[in-house]
Amino acid sequence: KAYVTLKWVALIVLPALATLVGALGTAWGWPHLAAIISTITAVSAFVGALIGASNASAKAPENTETPRENS
Repeated sequence: KAYVTLKWVALIVLPALATLVGALGTAWGWPHLAAIISTITAVSAFVGALIGASNASAKAPENTETPRENS
């Protein structure tokens, strides 16, 4: 459940939030807008990377030995 929630946050919520903040911040003249958007985007990328690493390790085969070549 936590994986699904984090995936939804990283793939849907944070990018949508960055877009919303960018649009509203431009319209309303919010200060430090670029830094705020960069922070949201960086958090999104970080959570996405954690999810990707978690997914890769969960699907990793148990036997990590490389097959021997036939001579």
